[in-house]
Amino acid sequence: MAALHQSVLFAETLDALVHRPEGVYVDATFGRGGHTRGLLDRLSPQGRVIALDRDPAAVAAGRGIQDPRLSLHHTPFSGLPEVLQQLGIPAVDGLMADLGVSSPQLDEAERGFSFLRDGPLDMRMDSSAGPTAAEWLAHQTAEDLAEVLAEWGEERYARPIAQAIVARIRSAQAGEADPLQTTLQLAQLVAGVVRKHQKPGKSKRGAAGIHPATRTFQAIRIAVNRELDEVDALLAAAPRCIKPGGRLAVISFHSLEDRRVKQAISPPKPSDFLSPRERRLAELGGLPQTAQAEPPFRALARIFPSEQEQERNPRARSAVLRVAERGGQP
Repeated sequence: MAALHQSVLFAETLDALVHRPEGVYVDATFGRGGHTRGLLDRLSPQGRVIALDRDPAAVAAGRGIQDPRLSLHHTPFSGLPEVLQQLGIPAVDGLMADLGVSSPQLDEAERGFSFLRDGPLDMRMDSSAGPTAAEWLAHQTAEDLAEVLAEWGEERYARPIAQAIVARIRSAQAGEADPLQTTLQLAQLVAGVVRKHQKPGKSKRGAAGIHPATRTFQAIRIAVNRELDEVDALLAAAPRCIKPGGRLAVISFHSLEDRRVKQAISPPKPSDFLSPRERRLAELGGLPQTAQAEPPFRALARIFPSEQEQERNPRARSAVLRVAERGGQP
């Protein structure tokens, strides 16, 4: 499986992250170990890699790497500070994360992430904990589900899709329909709603040629795994976990993630919250100026996959890598 998995922006991430071969680095998304192996290759015998993953299957696969410089932990992003504390490491030289669902998770039908392969409606990144997607859906109201689909899937037909899903679940609970238990069942239900509401002549695969269920699956997956909460936890901990002069490298695959990374690297200035009148007065010296704390990170680069990588690995097409340096004196 490791040989089949292609790490996105592999060389670009390692080039940006590794600035001290003898340093300590965190791969917060081990996956199948692509980036971790790359880090180990670039580090000296004194270097060290701390890898995290919330997926038990990923951690099990990583046990095959026999390298004393590697420490692998089964934990989500929010567990990073605790892991560092347990290891007696106050801060690291670099931290990377490859956000979103991994290729092996998408490729394994039994994980329930993809509508391209029929499987149980699961979608849990950590298959050992928490409700499955089917269990989560069973407790949603149409209003709450529509909000999730609109906010986290950016689905224009969020309301009718949510109503159809909840109606199907309620009918199944009453014994009037089959339970909604597989990815193919959900995908077909969503596709039927989308095609019903599309304007005549529009592509059956929806906007930009994507499958009609793509945005719904993304939103439910994010909700089931509390993905954005975990991203927020990682970005909030990063200034404390990275040494001054250390690097942060994060690969995002959609705007919900990338917006958070951008804001963490380049936080809004106080003037961004002023009204036009207040901003004008400040410019004229009419408001007192106070010294502002130095932002924790300085943006270094925003990198997109090359055309060659996008052709070789279609998953890379929506990826963006943001790199920043921790402020302060090393």
